[in-house]
Amino acid sequence: MSKISNTLIFFTITFTLTSCFSNFLSDGAPKFLKKTSTRDATPRSEPLSKYGNGDKNRFYEVSGKRYRVISSAKNYNEKGTASWYGTKFHGRLTSNREIYNIYAMTAAHKTLPLPTYVKVTNLENKRNVIVRVNDRGPFVDDRLIDLSYAAALKLDMVKSGTAPVRIETITKNKISSNDEQKIGRNSYIQVGAFDEKNNAYDYLELLEDNRFKSAFVNKKYNWLRPFSPTYQVQIGPFDDKKDYNELILKLKKIGVYQTKIIQD
Repeated sequence: MSKISNTLIFFTITFTLTSCFSNFLSDGAPKFLKKTSTRDATPRSEPLSKYGNGDKNRFYEVSGKRYRVISSAKNYNEKGTASWYGTKFHGRLTSNREIYNIYAMTAAHKTLPLPTYVKVTNLENKRNVIVRVNDRGPFVDDRLIDLSYAAALKLDMVKSGTAPVRIETITKNKISSNDEQKIGRNSYIQVGAFDEKNNAYDYLELLEDNRFKSAFVNKKYNWLRPFSPTYQVQIGPFDDKKDYNELILKLKKIGVYQTKIIQD
């Protein structure tokens, strides 16, 4: 490999690894948003990311300090302090070159392989969430994990900023083929459903910035809640498996893994 290639790789790794820090320097919650989807990340089989897992010996360096990615997340079970990161990093690259989305159930960890699915339990209130680790950090004090805004909100730790937690590896499930079986004429991919209108349109803006031209917000009413519509963020329509697979691949590249198919 040439010196130029090595140099480019070095700067790329440095940039992506330093993309995640805790909620400081004007970081925080969305200005007008109060609620997000509470749907956990769904564990599934995925290969290790080509980026964010260190060099051939699993080492990487941030601010002069070296870290080593553990060889396996199996049976990982640790207690520590969780923090969260928000709007300052929304739309930026994570360490594995996905796009950080404050509304997705994701997290950053210094040594777990990317990606890894973990259950995070707030030891103060016993609330828990399943997140997909796709970033590095937090590189502040002795903190163990940095959660997305959505995950922190579900754990009720947004106001406090930090919380004592337990982290446990979640066994990956086999990928379900149920969605593919439901594909038909005028199908849509739903990537989020929100009670707050502004949440939905912020998510739509993120999709549009990444060239999802057919994304839109669908205002859905439920007879049980006639005055409280749900704002569904959807992409489509599409008619066949090929279009579906192309959209899913594009969504994964920006870190969107939790989807479902909606029939018109």
